[in-house]
Amino acid sequence: MRTTIRLTRPRTSAIIFFTCGLWLLVLGLYFALLRPALLPEDLRYIGGSAGLERVSLPGLERWLHRVFVAMGGFIAACGVLTTFLAVSAVAERRARTGVVLCLVGLTTVATMSWTNFVIESDFKWLLLAPTALWAAGIAAYAFEGRKTRNVEAPRRDTFAAFRSSP
Repeated sequence: MRTTIRLTRPRTSAIIFFTCGLWLLVLGLYFALLRPALLPEDLRYIGGSAGLERVSLPGLERWLHRVFVAMGGFIAACGVLTTFLAVSAVAERRARTGVVLCLVGLTTVATMSWTNFVIESDFKWLLLAPTALWAAGIAAYAFEGRKTRNVEAPRRDTFAAFRSSP
């Protein structure tokens, strides 16, 4: 007996959020492993120079390196979770996934983009791209939901395993 496996095309929104997750992962690794403690734009924003900062605050660069390692780890972890959401909750259209994705997008890529505009970063336009891509993912997710709204999906009790039996 021959078994046929039918592969379905991934949802556009899942592909977009998977891409966003990979971007966050790579950005986190950059912050943790490669980003210098002080970029020229950082010094420009605080009105200082590298030589002056090293003399007046000798531990600043070492401290900032540690801060960026921690921050990079959080960014990378967010990327891992976003890729997981893309291949699970987004692909399966689990309840409230769109709300979670909106909140995650606002607290990650949108906040980073906005902050870079506020500080007049050299990378502000580049960092607007992930926010636009995230917004496109939200739009695609909403559009895909309109197409499948008439199909009733079975509901699962997410917290059943955590409840004690009577």
